[in-house]
Amino acid sequence: MAGIVYGLCMLVAVGCSILLFRNYSRTKHRLILWTGLCFVGLSLNNFLLVVDYLTPKTLDLSIVRIIPALIGMLLLVYGLICEDK
Repeated sequence: MAGIVYGLCMLVAVGCSILLFRNYSRTKHRLILWTGLCFVGLSLNNFLLVVDYLTPKTLDLSIVRIIPALIGMLLLVYGLICEDK
């Protein structure tokens, strides 16, 4: 059951990033770009969470799983700080 929930979270994050990039292509607001990039990182994080859940417990992907989420959040913080519009 947990694998299904993790997979749905991944699909929602992918959907959000697609919608954000589509909106960015129309409006060209750079904060939407940074938010879309953040959701790409969260999507990768959720994908790695599903992979980590499905692999044997001898292989721990927790550190590898956190890196895309951290990069995505850092991109969002950069966009929030540097975009003054």
